[in-house]
Amino acid sequence: MLDFLPVTRDDLKKRGWDTPDVILITGDAYVDHPSYGTAVIGRVLESAGYRVGVIAQPDWKGTGDFTRLGRPRLFFGISAGNLDSMVANRTAMKKPRRKDEYSPGGRTGLRPDRAAIVYANRVREAFGDAVVVIGGIEASLRRLAHYDWWDNAVRRSVLLDARADILVYGMGERQILEIAGRLDRGDDLAGIRGTVIVRKDVASSVGHREIPSYEAVREDKDLFNAAFVETYRNQDPVRGRAIAQKHGDRFVIQFPPPIPMNSRELDRVYGLPFAKNPHPAYDKQGGIPGFETVKFSLVSHRGCCGECSFCSLSMHQGRAIQSRSRESILKEALALTERPDFKGTITDIGGPTVNLYGAQCRRWPTRGTCSSRHCLTPEKCKNLHLGYGDSVKLYTEVLGLPKVKHVFLESGFRHDLLTGTYAANYLEHVVAHHISGRMKVAPEHNAGHVLELMNKPDFAVYETFAKRFRETSRRIGKEQYLVNYFISGHPGCTLEDTLALSLYLMKRRIHPEQIQDFIPLPMTLSGCMYYTEKNPFTGETLYVSKTFRERKMHRALIQYRNPGSGEYVKEALRIVGKEELLHTMTCARRGR
Repeated sequence: MLDFLPVTRDDLKKRGWDTPDVILITGDAYVDHPSYGTAVIGRVLESAGYRVGVIAQPDWKGTGDFTRLGRPRLFFGISAGNLDSMVANRTAMKKPRRKDEYSPGGRTGLRPDRAAIVYANRVREAFGDAVVVIGGIEASLRRLAHYDWWDNAVRRSVLLDARADILVYGMGERQILEIAGRLDRGDDLAGIRGTVIVRKDVASSVGHREIPSYEAVREDKDLFNAAFVETYRNQDPVRGRAIAQKHGDRFVIQFPPPIPMNSRELDRVYGLPFAKNPHPAYDKQGGIPGFETVKFSLVSHRGCCGECSFCSLSMHQGRAIQSRSRESILKEALALTERPDFKGTITDIGGPTVNLYGAQCRRWPTRGTCSSRHCLTPEKCKNLHLGYGDSVKLYTEVLGLPKVKHVFLESGFRHDLLTGTYAANYLEHVVAHHISGRMKVAPEHNAGHVLELMNKPDFAVYETFAKRFRETSRRIGKEQYLVNYFISGHPGCTLEDTLALSLYLMKRRIHPEQIQDFIPLPMTLSGCMYYTEKNPFTGETLYVSKTFRERKMHRALIQYRNPGSGEYVKEALRIVGKEELLHTMTCARRGR
């Protein structure tokens, strides 16, 4: 068991420990793999000499599980897991999910709703004044006052509801080491980049920007949008300033984002001694389904400069791309081939967007990301240099390793970065060697004004790419297909817009399987649009589908062939005054 961090008192004894320095509590099963945040934070702390224990998926109905490893010398580190617990537990229609990919056997009910709050308060019950640090995606996106889809209300900062001492947002390696060091020395926690604290005044945040209070944004949607815009504009690690938001008689203070890691630092993190497996305690419980999708994959980079409005990445990992070295990835790939269960296939080498590996802008290190324009829309900025040459070399070298038969790229591609002449060699190499018959791309919609609100490229760019993909596949003699991802019910999208998309897909005999019912995630631009029915940056009033019934109509129009779509398609056509299309769509649904 010494390959894993301690999870029981017996594990502590085997290491000769009386108590850990840090105890990490997570809503996921304990998987010691770099795709799991708790494992990364645990190994980073361990590498710095701290004694770390893990409590995974504790029974939150009492305090017993939370006392399993005793009281840590420094702090409890709490995360809801790799997903926001509300997303993990509930569908876009707010119904309980039938499977939890991060739990043994896919079982549901092993993590509470609002897990960061529940776990932190159980720790307070058990240990009183112990230091509590919350982090992970749930805490990160709820660090200030935010709209919550499941409550349909503006909630205050999760830091207050959790009664935690400090919140870590974004990728937390730098922050967690600084927190541990300060607590070890008895220093104050104020001023750490990538963290949020609560104070009676704002003296600890010199040069801060104060945004409208929780009470104000709860009552006034225009002030809600104003608070979001100011926060959004200060998410750059170089030019961003501290943000202060009053909650009652206290201030929630967000310090600027952490400086992105360079390749050497990332290599060190991913080179730590992960067991690369779920804890053996799960062997008889059906394993961890989510682990199976990453078991033979490699993380190549972090961050995304795409800034899709509905995505949380720009507010969590940031816009600047942080890439590992080829040598580091090759070393990890070679280690994967030595696993006894390796069958010859590396399933992915990617990150949030697979073809942004190695992307760089000369501005990022010294001037940060641009405040007045986007990196990729309406077209790629000339200052953004893609790492296609390094990528092809990396993929070729991994494919050349002993025992490796296939190297696939399963993460999503930015199709708009595959249409220029600069991408010709990269696309041909990928299509020839790294697609397992299907390539994932995300056109999302075909209506120009909807795509603009999503901050996605014009649909004509997708059509250009799709033609090039087909031609490339035909030229190299492979029959391959695009897996197209669409979002239904995004703010600004009317039933007429979705009907137009449906007719487009029908004409081309495209039958989408990958449909995402829009969820207004906290601290995203699209989430603001949904709640306020306005574009926060322009003040433009937007149409927003608010009822479940209408949301189901949007999905049914796109997936017109699915069983059960007929009722919603018929109603949608009646609403938009296009009932004459019912026969056409009925025939299409029946495959005629």
